[in-house]
Amino acid sequence: MMKIATIAALLGSASAFAPAAPTGKATTALNAEMSKSVPFLTNPSKTDGLIGSVGFDPLGLSDLWDIKWLQEAEIKHGRVSMLATTGFIASQFVNFPMFESMHVDDSNMAPSAVGMSAMMQIVFFAGVEEFRTNKGKITMETMFEDPERVPGNLGFDPMGYWKKSSAEEMNKLQLQEIKNGRLAMLAIGGMIHHNFVTGEPLL
Repeated sequence: MMKIATIAALLGSASAFAPAAPTGKATTALNAEMSKSVPFLTNPSKTDGLIGSVGFDPLGLSDLWDIKWLQEAEIKHGRVSMLATTGFIASQFVNFPMFESMHVDDSNMAPSAVGMSAMMQIVFFAGVEEFRTNKGKITMETMFEDPERVPGNLGFDPMGYWKKSSAEEMNKLQLQEIKNGRLAMLAIGGMIHHNFVTGEPLL
């Protein structure tokens, strides 16, 4: 019994010097610093409050570049990808009259079928629109000189959603657009790689 009491006393005194496990506010503070989407990485604080943010920034890009510029880039890439997925499927079955003789079943071959001049027209038009909608301010340093400028808002609202929707409804629509854009970016990548790997049309 004496030995047991001695061991218990030693264990008790040793535990007094052991660091206490974080509890209460300490645990909450620790969890708040970690990303919800990538739990083993810290939360990218500059993305907090953004529509569609899930704390995903494994490369730490938000610490290097302007967050509004990054958000604008994501929205625009998402919009282009949504158009691309539609065009990738449609081009397998539909041709413009001037390109009927250039029809290809593999949509990956469409750019080479129509030629460099047609592809450069697309690039030129996209560049002109980028310049026009940003009033010539197309660099990261100048694009958001106006603090009221909202990423992705190019003044295109033919259905009048901005005017007739509440702030809550607009947040919902913006979130839907971002999520659909993210899905489309994955989708077009999958479509292109499917045709490239299999050598066959998508459908």
